[in-house]
Amino acid sequence: MTQPINVTSEIGKMKTVLLKRPGKELENLTPDYLEKLLFDDIPYLKVIQQEHDYFAQVLRNQGVEILYLEKLVSEALAKEEVREQFVSQLLRESRQNVHDTIENLKSYLLSFPTEEMVAKVMAGVRKNEIASQKKTHLYELMEDHHPFYLDPMPNLYFTRDPAAVMGNGMTINKMYQPARRRESMFMEYVMKYHQRFANKDVPIWLNRDYGFSIEGGDELVLSDEVVAIGVSERTSAQAIEQLALNLFQKQKSIKKVIAVELEKCRAFMHLDTVFTMIDYDKFTIHPAIQCSQGNMNIFILEKGKDNEHLTITTRNNLEEVLKEVLDLSEVLLLPCGGGDLIVSAREQWNDGSNTLAVAPGVVITYDRNYVSNELMRENGIEVIEIVGSELVRGRGGPRCMSMPLVRENLKK
Repeated sequence: MTQPINVTSEIGKMKTVLLKRPGKELENLTPDYLEKLLFDDIPYLKVIQQEHDYFAQVLRNQGVEILYLEKLVSEALAKEEVREQFVSQLLRESRQNVHDTIENLKSYLLSFPTEEMVAKVMAGVRKNEIASQKKTHLYELMEDHHPFYLDPMPNLYFTRDPAAVMGNGMTINKMYQPARRRESMFMEYVMKYHQRFANKDVPIWLNRDYGFSIEGGDELVLSDEVVAIGVSERTSAQAIEQLALNLFQKQKSIKKVIAVELEKCRAFMHLDTVFTMIDYDKFTIHPAIQCSQGNMNIFILEKGKDNEHLTITTRNNLEEVLKEVLDLSEVLLLPCGGGDLIVSAREQWNDGSNTLAVAPGVVITYDRNYVSNELMRENGIEVIEIVGSELVRGRGGPRCMSMPLVRENLKK
């Protein structure tokens, strides 16, 4: 394999995708920690795994190769020195910096076989797992104060956000919320140490050590020349500007970065929760992101006269911008819930706009969003439905739960 990643559009036939099967991290959710861990409710693990397995099988039925994050990470940590480096870094980033505690935790984690260790890190480490005679600090003994040494990572099944492929390169992201910041460490190690990706000259357009946040749900590849990025609650304007500079300096294919400003609220968490591409000229949209005249704040970033600066122009109409940058005479924006005030709000909350294209005009959606799904079918889209009653409790849809690594290039 000469090119282990390649995504030059949102709709090219999907060949390889990264998933994370929900695991025991969800069983470490309690009502007291839901807000901190970014959940509104507690999923039932048995059922959410069944729903996720069905989602994976639907992808396989479309000819997609499934790679699981937990397996890739375990394989990347095959060498003992890399395992130890990973655990040390994880504990530092988890703010476990009291010497005795970090050594006890490090010994505990390294006592497991690698696959079990990775599962343990993802699920979280409870204080009651460490033998009481090894506890020497007051906060270690106060289990009711905070029950975890390492907090669980229940958002990991949303593989879209910690990293994103653009062209033949990738962003490995600094996540906005503290609860998710460790997640992109996994992709960092996979890219550095997994034989499928290491030493394959995969460019990293923006790394997780950059000072401002960006998340993959805001990163959409509209074509081989254009990417769109949401300026959202979780993706900063500074990160978008730096990414654009890096892209223009390090590659030649992507020529425009479209920054789309969103209201900074949980309902509009990422650009892909309110806007996705489903065919060459068709898009889903949550109508609430536009004013009554359809206006928005949109910025087109292009390479300046030198490599150190950008040219930034402003626009206010998403439909016109899409026609301009994709060289289309017409585009069709399909409103979530058919544009009905109540239905669109309800279906958008359940990720009615968060579709996953597996080929041009073929998308995967939750079956519960039946008004949006029927509207897409009426406009020539093949809609493949999955059940998501438990999956949706994490506030993410099929696009959120998948990170395409390889798509076929669109024919011009």
